[in-house]
Amino acid sequence: MEKRGNIFNGLIHTELKKSSQYLIGMHSIAEAIQTGQEIHKVFIKKGLQGQQFSELFKTIRQKSIPFQYVPSEKLNRINSGNQGIIAVLSLIEYKNLDEIVQRTFEKGDDPFIIVLDQITDVRNFGAISRTAECAGAHAIVIPSKGSVSITPDAMKSSAGALNRMAICRVPDLAKTVHMLRERGLIAVAATEKTEKSYFSVDLTGPIALILGSEENGISNNVLKIVDSMVKIPLLGSIESLNVSVAFGIIAFEIVRQRRDDK
Repeated sequence: MEKRGNIFNGLIHTELKKSSQYLIGMHSIAEAIQTGQEIHKVFIKKGLQGQQFSELFKTIRQKSIPFQYVPSEKLNRINSGNQGIIAVLSLIEYKNLDEIVQRTFEKGDDPFIIVLDQITDVRNFGAISRTAECAGAHAIVIPSKGSVSITPDAMKSSAGALNRMAICRVPDLAKTVHMLRERGLIAVAATEKTEKSYFSVDLTGPIALILGSEENGISNNVLKIVDSMVKIPLLGSIESLNVSVAFGIIAFEIVRQRRDDK
């Protein structure tokens, strides 16, 4: 039987604390996946086995749904009848990136795709989404693991943009950047590991703008395959900008160059 509920105090994880609905039990979760419901993350009891679980876990892996193993007692705090597995439902519907790129080209437009690497702060993500929508971006790409959770706080910070922006969740960012380059997009990384200023680079045409976290930057396996790297010159003593602010500066330079190019 499907069970849903609000998640209250003392729960095991940020996703569970801030998400509004969850499913318990293998049948409910399998049915939700089969019917196309968006699953944010699955929490699995350590050591869980059995044929039913094996089949469900195979589907979870095939669909690239994020999952995490947790102690059984922590699942039991949510619901004692959980069968060793709980799924948190997503607050948004994830989109297919390849379809968005193809559809944008078919309309005669140049795709503007934002790729976020290791960004976990929900308020930064919400602010980036808001700016992306205002700048006319076509999609935001996030990895399935090690990325921000789309929580009510993120939805609030986006001022409604997360209900309008296409959000694409992918299992491998490096492969996704490679795919975008094969589709004709120029991969541009915003990073301090360059001397090239953002306003000295041609940012017109199809573009994938890649941003990393303020702590770790962009992963090396992504950075080594980009076409270009740009930075924002800083004149003060603080070494970096907030990532959402940095994105806003570069995003509207892209808007300016595209308008001047027409």
